[in-house]
Amino acid sequence: MGKHNSINSGKSISVTINGQTYESTFGKTILEIARENDIYIPTMCYLTKVQSIGACRMCVVEVEGVEGMILSCQEKATDGAVIETSTQSLEQERQNIMKLYNVNHPLECGVCDKSGECELQNKTMEFGVEAQGFTARDQHRPVENWGHVSYDPSLCIMCEKCVRVSTEITGDEALKVKFGGYGSTIINTKKEQNYASLGEAAAVCPVGALVSTAFKYTANAWELSKVPSSCTHCSAGCQLHYEVKNERIYRVTNNAEFSNLCGAGRYGSSYANEGVTKDKEAFNKALLAFKEADTLLFSSHISNEEAYILQRLKEKLGFKLVSPEARAYQQFMKAYAEVTGETLYSGSLKTLSESQAIIVLGTRINNDAPSVKYHINMASKWQRARVAYMHPIEDSEIQNIVTQFLKYEAGTEEGVAALLASTLLTEASLPEEVRHFLEDLDIGNLSAESNIGEEELEFLRKSLLKKSGFSLVVGSDLYTHPRAKQIAKLIALLEMYGNFNVICIPPAGNTLGISLLCDLDEAVEGKSVGYHAKADFTLSSLGDGDLDMPAMTQQEGTFTTIDKCVVPMNAALPYGGYILNDIANALGLHAAYTIDYTKSLPKEKGFKSVEFDALPDYFDSVGNAHRGYLLTSQKVQIQQHFEEVEESECFDGAVVYVCNPTDQFSPWTAKSELLKDEPILWGSLQFAAITKLQENDKISYTIDGIQRTSVFKIDTSMKGTIALTPTFDMGLSSALLSSYRFSRLDFERAGQ
Repeated sequence: MGKHNSINSGKSISVTINGQTYESTFGKTILEIARENDIYIPTMCYLTKVQSIGACRMCVVEVEGVEGMILSCQEKATDGAVIETSTQSLEQERQNIMKLYNVNHPLECGVCDKSGECELQNKTMEFGVEAQGFTARDQHRPVENWGHVSYDPSLCIMCEKCVRVSTEITGDEALKVKFGGYGSTIINTKKEQNYASLGEAAAVCPVGALVSTAFKYTANAWELSKVPSSCTHCSAGCQLHYEVKNERIYRVTNNAEFSNLCGAGRYGSSYANEGVTKDKEAFNKALLAFKEADTLLFSSHISNEEAYILQRLKEKLGFKLVSPEARAYQQFMKAYAEVTGETLYSGSLKTLSESQAIIVLGTRINNDAPSVKYHINMASKWQRARVAYMHPIEDSEIQNIVTQFLKYEAGTEEGVAALLASTLLTEASLPEEVRHFLEDLDIGNLSAESNIGEEELEFLRKSLLKKSGFSLVVGSDLYTHPRAKQIAKLIALLEMYGNFNVICIPPAGNTLGISLLCDLDEAVEGKSVGYHAKADFTLSSLGDGDLDMPAMTQQEGTFTTIDKCVVPMNAALPYGGYILNDIANALGLHAAYTIDYTKSLPKEKGFKSVEFDALPDYFDSVGNAHRGYLLTSQKVQIQQHFEEVEESECFDGAVVYVCNPTDQFSPWTAKSELLKDEPILWGSLQFAAITKLQENDKISYTIDGIQRTSVFKIDTSMKGTIALTPTFDMGLSSALLSSYRFSRLDFERAGQ
């Protein structure tokens, strides 16, 4: 993933760098063209994934016919330019810059967490700075603890990378520059928030100024083994490295020059199932349970290979295969394909970040999919994108990027989708049946029922008129809606005829991969076996089941991402117990290792016959991701038949919305030491008034037939009579949730 200005469709140009001629495209900077051709130009403040900062001047070059030195990170190359990147004067300039960086920089490399991977160390050596000929009066600059990260201003070189990431990538906008000459510093304007997303800012720090608080003084960089893998907490499947010593993950890092991690990805790795040995008796009971099972119930937190094994076992043993959230998504995408004729949606995170107009519908995006929110923020900052956020609940965390909030009533998503299609496809060339369906809609009634005014829709339509690059992001509120299939078809119309790049966010973990690989059934019947889900006989990586299983950090396999890529996961930690492949082999399948199934993933579902060890996993010099492979969308028959929009269920009174807090996704993030959260029911002042609840009241209530207890707290930024209820604390029961995310709240005060 490169910066937005790395992607150009301009005319071809020819430039000469260090005596060699190279072909490129007008619009790219000198630095970008140099990196494309593996020509080294040193930088300190440059970060590929944000707009050029221009703070360090290390990237200066000389251009024939231009007086003085040019900043290659900002200067666009022109046709015929003759450029030198490493003359004596340039080297002298860079050495002088390094001397300035080293003024009063504390000589504490032996205990600095950045030692061994510090850009200041490396470039001080590279440019031969062996002594410091001048100094400045030093200042008292105490270390600041900001929660997940700590800031040492005495080590800071004011490159501003952290500020740009906070602003342009994560969108928390917590970090700012406090200017004051030699006394300039970085300040955290939102310390009380303790954003785990500041881990992204620390990841790009070239020195030891911003570091993980938990990692400080625990290990040196050269002591840690880097294990490349993919994050599995949500569907983004972000690239990461587990950094391991003595069979312990000390920290999680990523190629921060090009990629991103949310707080859960960076701090949610301590969920391994440790100390497990092979329990032969429990294994034999598991085999018997599989043979007698009428249903196998499972969670989305499994690999493609495990999903494929479960499908093969279903075919062999005849049990039902149930995964509620994966089936809801599978049915949604099947209906979607009836309109588009393709099994996969069109959009990607890259197209999202380049969009000038974005609509978000049916997801609390900041909590459900932080990586998607990051890319919306990129579009907002780089493209000045119009962002329309459609949801029953406003979200203060994304107010800085939302240009229009359209509040609709819970339950009216079908009507909202119909209104969107009607509003945005007025000028589109449509099939006759689709045209008649849209023309026959009772717009006034749908508007009144959903509470979205016709003037709001017209404002939305007009705001898109002069924009190019449209994206539509939809999420989990839609997949479990009683009218999900009809909603899917309405959304698909915008991809098919409205030129929208649509992203249907998979609701959890590897849901997209599972929906393609497994023939899923609707309901549990008879005796059940649970794989990371509560059942009569339970296999669990949380250590609380009838037979232990490895966590995702303890196994190899592949994962299907929101970008429709199949990416590799590697084991960071050992595991001594039985695995699903052992059970499969004992039941008649034959594979020495789980990853032997990687090459067998079905081509007819869009997978490719590629050996696990042949899957690439790297970024090239300009930030293009070479990770696994892209799924092939399969053609299906188009059946564009629509039903009449039904009257929506009315949600009066106190309503709860199933939604985890930021950085919590599942029982596995809940188990992680650095992401501890209480199961809190967050409600507004209006919600407290209608329920007569007070701050810190403890209540019991039922979600989808599952009893739970939470502490109630008031969030003064929330409006309306809807409260947020988490699921991360529900253990393996969270995999059983299958109904619409909004429901009426019937509760009892705990202990009464």
